[in-house]
Amino acid sequence: MLNLNRLLYAQAHSDEFCSRITPDREQAMFFRECRDKVRDYLHPRISAATKSVLGMREPVFPRFRTQGSWNYDTCVQPYQHPPQEMDWDYGVYLPFDVWQENGPPEQMAKAYFDLVETMLGELCLEERWTLATNKPTCSRILVTSWAHMDIPLYGAPAEEFAKVVEPKRLAKALGGVVMEAAADSAERQTWVELDDVYLATRGGYWKPSDPNDVALWFEDRLVEAGPHDGQLRRVCRYLKAWRDFHWKSDGPTSVSIMIAVARAFQGISNRDDIVLQRAAHELSLALADDLLEPGIGGGDEDFNARLNNDGRRDASARASRLSQAINTARDLNFSQRHDAITALRSHLGDRIPNRPDWIQTDSTGDEIRNMLATKVAPPRVGASKAG
Repeated sequence: MLNLNRLLYAQAHSDEFCSRITPDREQAMFFRECRDKVRDYLHPRISAATKSVLGMREPVFPRFRTQGSWNYDTCVQPYQHPPQEMDWDYGVYLPFDVWQENGPPEQMAKAYFDLVETMLGELCLEERWTLATNKPTCSRILVTSWAHMDIPLYGAPAEEFAKVVEPKRLAKALGGVVMEAAADSAERQTWVELDDVYLATRGGYWKPSDPNDVALWFEDRLVEAGPHDGQLRRVCRYLKAWRDFHWKSDGPTSVSIMIAVARAFQGISNRDDIVLQRAAHELSLALADDLLEPGIGGGDEDFNARLNNDGRRDASARASRLSQAINTARDLNFSQRHDAITALRSHLGDRIPNRPDWIQTDSTGDEIRNMLATKVAPPRVGASKAG
C-alpha cells in the first residue's frame, strides 16, 4: 500500500495540495484591509442615521463580525476563475429597542437595507470597487478580479446586543497591541451569547438567521478533534477544492461539506489521505438526502436545500468516486506511484503535485485502519437556541 499524505499536506514543503488551495498571506492581508475600510466607513455613518433615518430613540453604533469560511479558517483558492471567487462575509449588526413577534419593526428591514447599500455605493466610488445589487440577502462588493465581500445586515434585541464586546474595543482593553490572528480569534469568541438574530433582506422583510449557530457548532467539533483540529480544517478545504474542481458554480455548499465532514471526523496523525478518503465517503452519504443537524439552531434546516434530487444523486456519486479513487490509489504498489497521482488528479485537479518521490510505502495500514478514536476533552457548552 501507498502513503499519499505528503501530496496533500507536508509541513516541510510549500507546494503540496493544501498550500496550493489555501489563501496566501498577501490575499488575507488584502481582505483585512478591505474589511477595515468597510467598517471604518460604515461605523460613524450608520450611527448618525440610526435616529434620523431608522427612527431609533438615540443614535447607536453598529457592530461587525467576520463570518463564513474566514471565520472557520476553511477558505480556499478558487479553481475555475471566473466565475469562482474568494469571498469574505462581513456582517453588520444593529440593536433594536422595539421588538415585534417576528423580529425588529417590519418597516425597518427595507430602510436599513437601503441605507447601508447607499453608503456602500459611495464607498465603492471612492475605492473604485463595484457594488452588485442582485443578492436578495446581502450587498456584494467586488473588491478585485478574484474576490468579493458580502455584507449581510442583522438586527438583534438591544439587551442581547449589550453583551457583545467588539474586538477593537477588546484590543484597546488589552493595551492596544493584538496580532491579527489573535484579534480574529477574539472576534469569534465575543459573540457567543448573542441571541434572537434576524437578517434584513432586499425584499423588505426580516428572516431569522444567525450564522453564529454554525460557527459555535463547528468550534465544538474542533474541540472534540483535539490535536487533530488542524486536520479537520484541512479536510474541509480539500473537499471544498474538490467541489470547485467539479462545479463552476452551485454544487454542494461549503456549509454542507463542513457539517458532513465534522460530525463524523476521526483524526489520524500524518495521514490526511486516509482521513480524506473516509470523509469523502461520509460526504457521499450526507449528500444523498436532506442534511439536518440537530445541534445547529432548531435542527430543521436542510443544508442540502440548494441541490435538487438529480443534483444530490450526482454530488453523492462524485463524492463516492473520490473515496473509491483514494482507496484504489493507496492499494497500488510502489512502482505505480505515477498512477496514484493520476487517480487523485482526476478527482481533485492538477493542484495535486506531480511528485511521485513524495509517495511512500505504507507499512502501517492495518494498524491505522484498526486505530481507535483518540479520547479528547468534552466540548464546551455554548449558547443554545430553542425552536
